[in-house]
Amino acid sequence: MNVQLTRTAAALLALGLLVACSKKAAEPPPPSVAVTTAKAQQRSFTDSIEAYGVAQGDPRHARSVSLAQGGQVVAVSVVVGQSVHTGEPLMKLATDPLARNAFLQAQSALTLARSELERVTRLAAQHLATQSQLASARKALADAGTALAAQRQLGGAEAIQIVSAPADGVVTAVQVALGDRVPANAPLLTFAPTSALIAQLGVLSDQAAQLKPGMPVTLRAVYGKLESAEGRVSMLGRAVDPQSHLVPVQVSVPAAMAAQLVAGAALDAQIHTVSYTAWAVPRAAVLSDEQGHYLFQLDHGKARRVDVKVRSPAGNILGVDGPINASLAVIVMGAYELSDGMAVREQAQ
Repeated sequence: MNVQLTRTAAALLALGLLVACSKKAAEPPPPSVAVTTAKAQQRSFTDSIEAYGVAQGDPRHARSVSLAQGGQVVAVSVVVGQSVHTGEPLMKLATDPLARNAFLQAQSALTLARSELERVTRLAAQHLATQSQLASARKALADAGTALAAQRQLGGAEAIQIVSAPADGVVTAVQVALGDRVPANAPLLTFAPTSALIAQLGVLSDQAAQLKPGMPVTLRAVYGKLESAEGRVSMLGRAVDPQSHLVPVQVSVPAAMAAQLVAGAALDAQIHTVSYTAWAVPRAAVLSDEQGHYLFQLDHGKARRVDVKVRSPAGNILGVDGPINASLAVIVMGAYELSDGMAVREQAQ
């Protein structure tokens, strides 16, 4: 009887062990999250200040256009802001009658002096005039020629004077109107060469404290498809503009870009201030909670949280600082589902 009980107990024990093993084998593996990863690399970043403004003629290269003689404005062919090319007519003036009369008198004096020299030369050949008289006649002819040349330079030779563009550029101001009578050397208009455009920008007063002349700037035209260009801060204001309430900043515009811009064109600028090295990670990898920014790294099938500080927040690649392990991949897609220590599996991208 005892032997039978022992055998029965042994059978039951074996059956229990078999059931326990089968239950253990049937248990599912712990849950895991499918993720994609990227390698964290250190690279150089630059902090930038964004600014907006317009292209305008550089006042240091602007020139005032005038004429050496007075007259009356009979035609104005341009308006403020208009782009013009070398030799293009800008306006016409009827020459001052006094200047015109002075030229005609000088022209008559030259004709008379030339005739007088011919007459004295013939008399001298007949020994009827002295060498002194001949020399005086020659001097009178030379003086008359000089006087006529001076009157021609003063503009008296033409009844209508045409004011032409001295170079490719932009008319920045027109000081006269149709019908105005202007004296000699009076400013008619102000002209800025296209090759001397500047970007007139504005920044907030607290940002201006971070800027210095010579800092590199990336310029972009707001409208159109012009490629961006690199300039430098040429002037930093020390007072807030009363109209824009911004601190003015002037940036040199490269000649290649200036040749395609017009005065008044809207510009967007990134003023580069400080360069530094940080971890470059995809934007999707960086998360945030009440403790700040963080990311996950794949550590032997587990998600390991790493707290980071975002230093360069612009673009699809962020610059971050933190105790990132360069030998571990950074989790990108699927990171928002994770918690520290959760099991993960990497899927093919």
